Amino acid sequence: MANLSEHPENDPQYKGLFVNEGVSSPPIVNPYLQKRKQKQRFSPSEYTEQILKGNITVLSQAVTLVESQIAEHQVLAQEVIEKCLPYSGNSVRIGITGVPGAGKSTSIDAFGMHLLRDRGKKLAVLAIDPSSERSKGSILGDKTRMEEISREPDVFIRPSPSAGSLGGVARKTRETIILCEAAGFDTVFVETVGVGQSETAVHSMVDFFLLIQLAGTGDELQGIKRGIMEMADGIVVNKADGNNIEKAKLAASQYRNALHLFPLPPSGWSPQVMTYSGYYKNGIPEIWDMIYEYIAFTRENGFFNSRRNSQSKYWMYESINEQLKNHFYQSPEIEKELSVKEKQVLNSELSSFMAAKQMLDLYFRK
Repeated sequence: MANLSEHPENDPQYKGLFVNEGVSSPPIVNPYLQKRKQKQRFSPSEYTEQILKGNITVLSQAVTLVESQIAEHQVLAQEVIEKCLPYSGNSVRIGITGVPGAGKSTSIDAFGMHLLRDRGKKLAVLAIDPSSERSKGSILGDKTRMEEISREPDVFIRPSPSAGSLGGVARKTRETIILCEAAGFDTVFVETVGVGQSETAVHSMVDFFLLIQLAGTGDELQGIKRGIMEMADGIVVNKADGNNIEKAKLAASQYRNALHLFPLPPSGWSPQVMTYSGYYKNGIPEIWDMIYEYIAFTRENGFFNSRRNSQSKYWMYESINEQLKNHFYQSPEIEKELSVKEKQVLNSELSSFMAAKQMLDLYFRK
């Protein structure tokens, strides 16, 4: 007899009625769903060991620690960098800059394939990427334009968001270079977002600074170009293909004439100007011959090591400045007093300079 408490309709007195017990309710959680694995966290020695073996997954995790704002992650990241430092410095670091639309990402794709196939290199691309204004994260647009090298096993591409302090992002990019070199990448590209302050930051962490230009852009960027052209170790005019070849040659000639007006750089190297097509991959080997000629030239006259030493000193002071600034603004007492001083300045009760002095006096008295 059926359980009457559950289904009284099944009692013999109700002839012709019968109720099935039905199907039991399925579990709320899918029984086939595997429990999500926690990301494995390594010790500094284990991170270093895996990075030295060329483990890309662990390298990516280490770079994430470097970019993290969490204090615990920062401490761990610095220990990993310290352990990787003796194994770094063996790459050629190349900065790539140019106006938006000059074809930086397409060119890196073409340069990278040449290095991989013809020269047997391992390539890391660190792009200081335009950031999303909402999330402050990278748009990752560069990765979509580096179609060929992004599929290669010997290539590591890592965009860094440029939101917030550019100095902070640039410092993290420099630390990422150390990790990439320890992982065995012998060529490192650092790409900038375009024209602006990022050029100076990138110039201070690379061995060769390459400026990509376009033909027929006019003189509207002349004020910006002068400063960047003085930093450039080589200038290349892109999109020298089809009907644009003659324009590109003419632009290259104009850039050569402009370079003659600048004093000789401290390296003793006269920057060269070349034309090429990143899309059709014409003229790429010649550009690399120029870059390696520069590296050999500066190694021979001692400028290569001198430049790296100057860069290390520069980033020591930059790190001090960055940490002092962060410590100042993260102080609860300072944060509270800042809003008061800000109102006094806006109400013309206090000058900007006096307000700043009082804030600094308060900070150093703590």
